[in-house]
Amino acid sequence: MKIKIRGHLWDLLAFRRLVPNRKRRIARSRALPLGPAPMNVLAGQLHPERQQLVIANIRDETATCKTFRLVPDADGGTRRLPYFRAGQYLSLRVRVDGVRITRPYSISSAPFESLGEDGFYEITVRRKTDGFLTAHMWEKWQVGTRIQSSGPCGFFYHEPIRDAHKIVGLAGGSGVTPFRSMARAIVHGGMEAELLLIYGSSDQGDILFYDELEELARQAPDRIRVVHVLSCEEVTRPGCEQGFITADIITKYADVGDSSFFVCGPPIMYRFVEEELTTLTLPPWRIRREGYGEPEDVTIYPDFPSHLASETFQVTVHVGGLTTQVPARANETLLVALERANLAPPSHCRSGECGFCRARLIQGDAYIIPDADGRRAADKEFGYLHICASYPLNDLELGVARGP
Repeated sequence: MKIKIRGHLWDLLAFRRLVPNRKRRIARSRALPLGPAPMNVLAGQLHPERQQLVIANIRDETATCKTFRLVPDADGGTRRLPYFRAGQYLSLRVRVDGVRITRPYSISSAPFESLGEDGFYEITVRRKTDGFLTAHMWEKWQVGTRIQSSGPCGFFYHEPIRDAHKIVGLAGGSGVTPFRSMARAIVHGGMEAELLLIYGSSDQGDILFYDELEELARQAPDRIRVVHVLSCEEVTRPGCEQGFITADIITKYADVGDSSFFVCGPPIMYRFVEEELTTLTLPPWRIRREGYGEPEDVTIYPDFPSHLASETFQVTVHVGGLTTQVPARANETLLVALERANLAPPSHCRSGECGFCRARLIQGDAYIIPDADGRRAADKEFGYLHICASYPLNDLELGVARGP
C-alpha cells in the first residue's frame, strides 16, 4: 500500500486558496439568516422551561386524595406535552392569596399517556392539614382551571445503566404515585424492569390505587408484585402485612442482593425506612430516594440550634436590580420567607436536590439540612446554598436569581 505524502508547497497552496474559497461560499449562501438549530428546537420541546396546562378532570381517590388530569393549554401556547421518565415530577407555579409559590408533585400517569394530541399528565395530591396549596386546590381548582408548571423534572427513575433490573419500591401514603407511573409503564412496554412494590398505609381506606395496582399485577405477574403493609390495629384485607415496612418484611419478599431500592413517602417514613435499610448493608448506589420537600419541623435534626427556633431575622436580598429586606423565621426555609415576601425565587424540587433555587450567601450563617444538601463541592467552598434546604441563623445577605 502506497501513502502519498504532500509537501510544504501543497500546504502553502491550500492556505492561499482558503480565503478565496471562503468568499465564494459566502457569496453563494442565503441572504436570510438561518433559523434556530433543529437540535435546539427539539431540546426546547423535550425540556420546556414552563408549560401552560389546564385541568381536564378531577377524580376522588380517597377521602383525602384527588387526582388532577392536566392537558395542554393551547391558548396559553402549549400544544403538546413533553415525554418524561416514570418517576419524574412537575413543579407547579401557583398564585395563592396574591403570593406566587411552587410545589413539586410526582406524575402518577405513565409516560406513554403524555404522547400525541390527546396526551395528559396526572398528579395525585393528598390534602394536608393546614396545607397552604392543597387547601387552595380543594377550594379553587375545577375543570378548566389554568395552571403553569415546569417541564418534567427529577432523577427518581429507573436507569438500566445504573440500576438493577429488579426494583423494590418502598412507598408510604401518597408516595405511591411515582410507582403507579412505573407499574403502568412496565405493563405497557415502556420500561424494562421488574417492580416489587411494598406499600405502607395507615389503614385500608387510605390505600391509593388499590384495584388498579392489583389489576396491573394480574396482567404482568412475572414483572409486578404488590405487598400492602397496614399500620392500623386490625387488618381484614387478605394478603396484607401488619405494622410498618421493616427489614424483616423487605427480606421476606425482596431479592435484596440483586435489587435497587426506591424510597418515596412522608419524612417520618424516610427516617424509619432508612434505619431498616442500614441493617441490610446495601451499597449506597442501590438506594434511591425521592425528595420530600421541606420538613414540617426542622428541630428534629439534632444539630439544629433549637434555641433559635422562635427567632426572626432580617434577610437582605439582591434579586435582579432590586435590593430589599425580608423577615425570615429560623424554623422556616429561606425559600418560604422569600415566597411570602412575593419575590418568587426560582425553585423546583424544594428538597435541596435540583439546584434551581441556588443562591449566593454574601454574609451571615445558615443551617443546611444534612440529608438534603445537594450542593456541589465548589458551591460549598465558594458560599452558595440551596434556599429550599437552608434556614437563617442570624441576619443574612443573599444574592438570588430572578424567577421565571
